[in-house]
Amino acid sequence: MNILAEELNSVLDGTVAGRLFSKLGRRIYFPKGIIAQSGEAKKHAHVANATIGMAFKDGKPLILSAIAEGMPTLTPAEAVTYAPTAGVEAVRNAWKKEIIRKNPSINPDGFSLPAVVPGLSAGISYLADLFLDEGDTILTSDPSWDNYALIFGERRGAAVQEVPFFGDADGLNIAGIWDAVAKAAKTGTVRIILNFPNNPSGYAPTKKEADELTALIRETAEGGADVLVICDDAYFGLFYEEDTYKESLFGRFAALHERVLAVKIDGPTKEDYVWGLRVGFVTFGSAGMDGSSYDALVKKLMGIIRSSVSCANTPAQYLMLKTLEDSRTAGEKKTYYGYLEARYRKVKEFLAANPDHPILKPLPFNSGYFMSFRCTGIDAEELRQELLSKHGVGTIALGNKYLRVAFSSAEADQIEGIYRTIFETAAGMK
Repeated sequence: MNILAEELNSVLDGTVAGRLFSKLGRRIYFPKGIIAQSGEAKKHAHVANATIGMAFKDGKPLILSAIAEGMPTLTPAEAVTYAPTAGVEAVRNAWKKEIIRKNPSINPDGFSLPAVVPGLSAGISYLADLFLDEGDTILTSDPSWDNYALIFGERRGAAVQEVPFFGDADGLNIAGIWDAVAKAAKTGTVRIILNFPNNPSGYAPTKKEADELTALIRETAEGGADVLVICDDAYFGLFYEEDTYKESLFGRFAALHERVLAVKIDGPTKEDYVWGLRVGFVTFGSAGMDGSSYDALVKKLMGIIRSSVSCANTPAQYLMLKTLEDSRTAGEKKTYYGYLEARYRKVKEFLAANPDHPILKPLPFNSGYFMSFRCTGIDAEELRQELLSKHGVGTIALGNKYLRVAFSSAEADQIEGIYRTIFETAAGMK
């Protein structure tokens, strides 16, 4: 094993992160090669910096006119230079401030500086590299985002155990989640990913359910199991009901117990309506870790980043920094939130006026971009095909049980017509 990996492991041995590492997680390190040496040179090379493979003139990176004109608000350095492996430091610090602002109950000193990754999918994949070996089990919701199966199952060879997050009643199936976690805890290690607001259901826990999930993770750790809990907060902030818990569960889990390693994967993709910029953040938190162990763990993550994509997109990071600093952003986000909430309310109104459909049962939903139906008596994929080919209505089938409808991408005045078509088509297929 490389001596740099051994050095990082020596810092992390005895922490929950050290115990949770996959074989790759233990082997990985951030090399003291070109990137690290270039970082040192940026600080200390006062005469000349001949470290990085970039081209400069008069102290500025060379840039083509077409690119410069397409990014008029960015300097050449912001537009075309390589970003540091863990991201532009100003962007990382700005996002940490955002996490603190959006989660007022979080301990500001209780988590790492976020690391930048090229989108949330990449961030989740890197976490799988760090913490999952072939044959390990990770708990996900049923239904869940279909990319989890690809990332955890196909890429890493782990067993993806879907837990029925929704029963016959409204809200989360807390008893079912508790049972699945308790069974996993008997092995000594629990790995679970919590995606709230959930894709595809569009559900986020109520304040009471947040308390119950917190108690579950605490009791599991107190019982002697190491717990990796990944908070996939892709749709964070889009909460439409008063009783919804409006902070990330990451803040609770990060301060819960030394046997709990909480990881927050989030970013501006959905929150700030910048889907194609591909900027995400990975943040670690544990009651059993401190600044030095966070630094070591982030270096492990940097090794994963360096060995895959090297670094995330530089101009996207600076564009996001400008967005966070722009005085117009808060007002515009409030307006856009209003659009989505109005569409959500239209869906709720339609379902309230048309209850007890013989085929389609809506899963609980109170947030995010989507809602989903559980299909009984017909195949969800066949329904999707029928809606698309005969009515021109696009939806998403998740397996044969669930049909997801993204009300986010429909105008408010289209909602009733879309849902009436879905209801009538499903009823006609029985």
